This record gives sequence, structure tokens and C-alpha cells, in this order.
Amino acid sequence: MNPTGASPRVLFVASEAWPLAKTGGLGDVAHALPNALVALGAEVRLLLPSYRSVLRAVTDLRVLGWLETRSHGSLRLLEARHAAFDLPLWLVDDTALYDRPGGPYQDAHGHDWPDNARRFAALSEAAALLADDRLGLGWRADVLHANDWQTGLACAFARELERPPRCVFTIHNIAYDCQIDYGLFHELGLPAHWWHLEHGEFHGRFSLLKSGIVSAHAITTVSPTYAREICTPEYGYGMAEVLAARRARLFGILNGIDTEVWNPRTDPLIARRYEYGPRFAAAKRANRKALLQELGADEAALASRLPLVGFVGRLVAQKGVDLLMQAIERLLADDPPPAQFVLVGSGDAELERRLTELVRRHPGLVFGHIGYSERLAHLVEAGCGLFAMPSRFEPCGLNQMYSLRYGTPPVVRRTGGLADTVTDCNGESLAAGTANGFVFDAIDAGALEAALRRALACHRDRRSWHRLVQRGMSEDHGWPRSAAAYLRLYLGDEPTPGGNRDG
Repeated sequence: MNPTGASPRVLFVASEAWPLAKTGGLGDVAHALPNALVALGAEVRLLLPSYRSVLRAVTDLRVLGWLETRSHGSLRLLEARHAAFDLPLWLVDDTALYDRPGGPYQDAHGHDWPDNARRFAALSEAAALLADDRLGLGWRADVLHANDWQTGLACAFARELERPPRCVFTIHNIAYDCQIDYGLFHELGLPAHWWHLEHGEFHGRFSLLKSGIVSAHAITTVSPTYAREICTPEYGYGMAEVLAARRARLFGILNGIDTEVWNPRTDPLIARRYEYGPRFAAAKRANRKALLQELGADEAALASRLPLVGFVGRLVAQKGVDLLMQAIERLLADDPPPAQFVLVGSGDAELERRLTELVRRHPGLVFGHIGYSERLAHLVEAGCGLFAMPSRFEPCGLNQMYSLRYGTPPVVRRTGGLADTVTDCNGESLAAGTANGFVFDAIDAGALEAALRRALACHRDRRSWHRLVQRGMSEDHGWPRSAAAYLRLYLGDEPTPGGNRDG
């Protein structure tokens, strides 16, 4: 640690960070957590690839120098600023690796870039060298915090240093990995002893994710329940035994949300700002109307007093969208129908087709938007009465916390971070004042349908409903508490393995 022992220097390395580049929750975390750490006194640098979208958005660019790497030769390092970050941004700049159309990991057609292993090996090696102050900047990291498979090699490279920093590796979603054969492993110049069962070798290939897991001093994931789940065959995606062997070094720290971006009292993307109080219901109606107007609703749909149930997320099996569409079909068989529905997202082509067909069959009752819209995402939270998250697995989840903040009780499956943040509404929890949503267990459309029916019944009981809403809106899911847990972990004050003592 540095001489003060209380304000560590942290090199936070990630493959994306909102608002510069984002494909999922990692992007949100890589924006909010470094800022929260700075607010607590840590000295942080955020290292990112120099994607085209990043270079277009940042200011005050200057060259820090060049690093010589075994995986990709010479790499240029830039420093930049952006108004969304209270810290310097360091960028690994290489045109051949990062200056291309499409997303961080895929081309415009949704196909993985064939050189992803090389692209992120270079980012990872650069991170280790920068942590060791190889550019002579007078800044040596006490902690290297790497995130997901894209930076798994950063911990491995750092452990090769004479004075390695404390390495923390966060798994945001264990379902994603990058594995390479021995030919590419050799071509990247990776140390021969890494190709071993005790390191990154994995069933005859080399796993960048496993490399991060076995090399880190501490492994974290994004909720206490998910930390336990990934040590089981059902949720471990082949890594359960690897993680079980390191369980004493595995910690679950619940993600937070950006309470400035997601704040119904100040949100510039919604039609009417609000807080819990006498004007709450009127504001929700105004936002509901704005949302439905944006989705092309006719006058009859706009005039309806039916509760509006929302979903925002990737249209993939993990999110349980197929279960939600089945449950919607069953609910809309009622006469009269009990609710209207809004689904916003993109992903699997077949699920997109099924959503389009669902909207066509139920005009005025089901509304959909294929794609992502930040404005629609905020309007769904502000304009809906309920939010559905029937995920098969969910490492942490952010939308359920957004929903609580916006007075939109979530209906969730009991898994991962959903289990850690949503307390099922029943007589006991309502009486205790702890209920904030609706929870079901089975991965089944019928179980989801039953939970939605319970939620809609509660919606008709105005007294119980407002107690539920008030509880959710009063909860604090901001980053400071979670950032404090990370800071203690950086300093060696470790929480209980497998869970976050704070959360």
C-alpha cells in the first residue's frame, strides 16, 4: 500500500464504460464505481481501449508514452478527460485493435471480432505495465482492479511483476468467456507456465476468465447470492470447481446505481419529475401518457386506466423474455384484460420476431420497441406501474433498483442480485414494512403469471400499494456503500467470503 495506508492508488481497467462505450451492466459499473471511489478518497485511474466512440467523446487528449508488450508490440498510451468522470482516463491507443465500426466486442452484424483475444490481451498487458509505472509517470498502483474475461489476463500479467499490486478481479457475468487454442496462446507470447491446469488451461484450451480467477488476490462478483450461485454446476458455466477451490477469496458485493442519473426528482428524460407524495399518482400518469405516445398508442390506449407493466433489457433467454411473453398471452386471455404491457429491447432474432408478433396480435394492449433508447428506458421506469424481471439468472441487475427508486415495484425471479434487493410482498412483509416487490421461484411462465396476478391484485388495494411504493422509493441503492466495501477490500479488510457483510 502507499505510505498513507488509507487512500490507495487504484488502476481500474475495463473494456467499456458509460457514456463512452456500453453494452451492459459492466459499462454502468465502470462509470459509477471509480467515481464513488474517488469520492471516498481513493486515487483512481480508469484504463479503457481507445474505441472510436471513446476518442470522439473525450477532451484534453495528450500522449503519455509508448509501452512495449509481448502480446502486440508497441502500444501508445493517452490521457484524457470527460465530464462524466471525476478522474483521469487512460486509453490504450492502437488503430488496428480498436478503431473500427460496430461495438466493443462485435461488428455491426453482431458477430464477435475474430481478434478479440489479441485486443484484450493487449489491454490487459498494458494495465499490468501501467500499474508498475513502466512509463515513469511517478504513479504506481497499489491495486489493479480488473473486470470480466476481457481483462482477466491483467491479473496474470501483474502477478509476474517483481512488485505486483493487489489484484482484484470482478466477475460481472460468468456466462461470458474467451477461450483460445495453443497456437494463438503461443502467438500472443503468453508465458508457457500459464498453459497449466493450475492456471488458465481449461479442457485443452486457455480461458481468459479462468486466468483472472486463479491469478487475483481477491475475486468479487456483483451480488452475495450470485457469489454463492456461481460455485454450483447450475450457474457456474463450467467454472464451479475453479471457484469452489478459491471460495475463501470470493466475495459478493452488491452493485449500486447512479442516483444522479436515475432520480425521478431531477430526471431530464421523463415527462414530469416527481417524488413520493400527493402528486405522485398524477406524475406517473403523465409519464405513462408520454411513454405510450412515443410508442404510437391511439387515444383509446392512452385513455385506458389499466396498470402498465414494463420490461427493458436484452431480448435473450437469460432475461426470461420468453416466459414474460407467454405470461402476457395468458393474462390477455382474461375478459376484460388486467393490464397493458411495454417491452423495450433487442437481442435474439427469434425473440424480436415473437415480440413484434405479440404487439401485432394485441393492439392497444402490448407495445414494443426493438432496440435501445435511453429516453424510453427512463420513461418505462417513470410511466409504468410494475416492472417485470423474470430472469433465469441475474448476477446483480440494475433495473429492479431503478424501478424501486421510481416507484415502480418489480416482479422478479428469486436469483442473484434480484434475490438480494427485492422482498416479496405478503401479509408478513407488508406488516413489517419490508415489502418492496413481488418474487417467484420457478423458471416457469405459470409462476411468473401468478406473481403478476398477485402484483395486479395489490395494485387494486391502494393502501397496500402505496406502502409498497413508499418503501421502495425510500431505500438507498446508491454506490457509496458498495464503494466503501470495495475500498475495505483493497485495504485488506475483507468481508465474509461468498457474501458482502454490508449487503
